Parts: sequence; C-alpha cells; structure tokens
Amino acid sequence: MSEHPFDRVTEAELRVRQSAKWKVYPDDVLPLWVAEMDYPLADPIKRVLHAAIDAEDVGYADPRGLGESFAPWAKARWGWEVEPKDVKVAPDVVTALTELLLVTTKPGDGVLIDPPVYMPFAATITRLERTLVEAPIVNGRLDLEAIARGYASGAKVHVLCSPHNPAGTVHTRAELARIAELAAAHEVLVISDEIHAPMTHAEHAHIPFPVVDTSHAIVLTSASKTFNLAGLKASIIVANHERTREIVARLPPELPYHAGHLGVLGARAAFEHGDPWLAQTMSILDRNRKLLGELLAKHIPRMRYTPPEAGYLAWLDCRELGLGPDPAKVFLERGRVALSPGPAFGTNGKGFARINLATTRTVLEDAVQRMRSVL
Repeated sequence: MSEHPFDRVTEAELRVRQSAKWKVYPDDVLPLWVAEMDYPLADPIKRVLHAAIDAEDVGYADPRGLGESFAPWAKARWGWEVEPKDVKVAPDVVTALTELLLVTTKPGDGVLIDPPVYMPFAATITRLERTLVEAPIVNGRLDLEAIARGYASGAKVHVLCSPHNPAGTVHTRAELARIAELAAAHEVLVISDEIHAPMTHAEHAHIPFPVVDTSHAIVLTSASKTFNLAGLKASIIVANHERTREIVARLPPELPYHAGHLGVLGARAAFEHGDPWLAQTMSILDRNRKLLGELLAKHIPRMRYTPPEAGYLAWLDCRELGLGPDPAKVFLERGRVALSPGPAFGTNGKGFARINLATTRTVLEDAVQRMRSVL
C-alpha cells in the first residue's frame, strides 16, 4: 500500500495538540481511544475559522443558515429530503438527546438502547432517572426480536446508534423498516444518532431513519465526527414530520445559542465545501481498516476483528487473549497504548476494547506492536 498524504503527520506534531485525546494520558502513552482524528483539517473549514478570528468574530452562534447548508448535502449524499427549517441546532448530540428525553419521557419511563453502545446513552438515561431497557446486539447486528420485546414492555423511546458505535455496523433498510413497523405499533419515538453516517464505506449504504419512517424518528447528527470539529460544539436535530416537529418545538428556546459560533461556521463550510477532503479521509480510513486486519493476523491472530462498515472506530474481541474483562486496562498499563475499555459500552462489552483507526500508518503499526508486547 502506498503512503497516503495524511500519513505525513508525525507523532511529534500530534503531541503539540492540546485536545483531550493527546493530553489525558502521559506522553509515553499512544492514544487511540476517544473519537478524534489525527488528520489535517479541511482547508475550507480552516479558512472560515481563520477569517472569523481575524474579524474578532467569536460571539454567540447564529443558528440560522446551518439548515440551508445541511439540507442539500443530505439530499446529495443519501437522497434524504430535508427542509432547511426542520434543521435545529444544539451544542452536541448528547445535549440534544438529554433535552429530547426531558420533553418526551418522565422519570421511570423506559428508554431502549442496543448495547454494547456509545457510553453516554446509558449514562444519560440513568442520570435522568429513566428506566434502561436493553436489546443487546448479536454479532454486531441489531436483535429485532429483543427490540420488539423492549417496545412491548412499554419503552417510550429507542435511542438508536446508526451506524452503530462501537461495532461499526450499518443497519440495513430491512432492519430499519422492521423497527419503524414496531415503533408505529407501540408508539415509540426513535431518536437516531447518525453522527458516523457520512463515513460509511463505499460497499455499504447508510439509510437515514426518516427515509424509512418520518413520523416516529428524530435524527441527531453533526459535522463534528466526520470533519473532526468536536471541540467547536455544533450539532443538528432533524424532525421532518408534524408529530416530531411538535416534539422539537418543546425544546428550550435557548438551546441553539448554547452551540459554538465557530462550530456553526465550521459545519456550514464542511457541508458546503468539505466533500473533497472527506473523500481523501475515507480513502485512508479504508486503508487503515484493512491494514489493521493484516497487522492483527500477523502479530495477534487470536484477537478477533471485523472491519467497520462505517466510521473509524473498531471493536476488538480480546476474549481469547486471557487479559480479563477489561483488556484495554492491561494494554494501557503494560503496553502504554490507550484504547476505550469494552465494559464501558455496557452489556457484552467485557473482553473487548475499541480502537480509533483515524491515524497514520506509523501510529497504527506502533499500536499493534505495543499490544503484541503485552502478550
């Protein structure tokens, strides 16, 4: 495999960064945990951010305009018809989820998730004193029968991760259609977190939930994961049905103004001008998901790994390695490489770890060697 332009970023350059990924752990630890990418920002985004700084323009966010940027992008990418007015702004997906649960459920109400799944889902649901209902995934795929049981048990909301994090699975149209059918039968609201969707690999097709059913779905997404803008704080809530628009209308009116001004500006630039950069990024992510498979087959063959269908996070099955319920802890302590601990993702996370593939060939090769050294 030839070198990718993004491989030229050196570890020394990365260690200058002040973000959580590079500062939470000591300098002898290789960080491949939190979902930040190690790649250069897209030039159109950099130009917009530099222009704002040069103009002393760092006030409150004006949420207007993001819908006009996102709607044509969503149509071009997925054939999803979105009215710009149906695109609302929030600081981030977890804040949007929190506010939606507050207006759609009350303490004690059941909220369904599909673990192992993005950690803040369960944490948010339990913090709000809602009842956690689980339909654990099976071999990376949704368990539709467990979802049906969860809906029948009285769950009011299903927080769906689409594509799934950490498994990297892209849900099929048939799976989403069955969920839509169940949601209609049981009057369940599906809050679909689609933040990783723009990074779906070419052989798979992401389907926004409202393409299957608009009446029972609210989509949460952001440019933050795809374009590496998490610290700028701007996410999107999309409700394009009378029923779901009414729900979103109950959200606090100040919510959009809690988003970051630079986040809104960066997201608009991303949706309008970021596609060439995204194509380049997808090419290195595709390279890396294959490279990781080759490295593991050569150096740690007992570690099981299915390349992600979307995104840059991979779910490593370490159960045959004899490292206990939290292999990430062992890899950190003895190998000085930081992964996300599997147990943190909930049910069936023991014996697993999540690795971030959005880095250079050199860093990925070093990470596998460090993990190998533990064994």
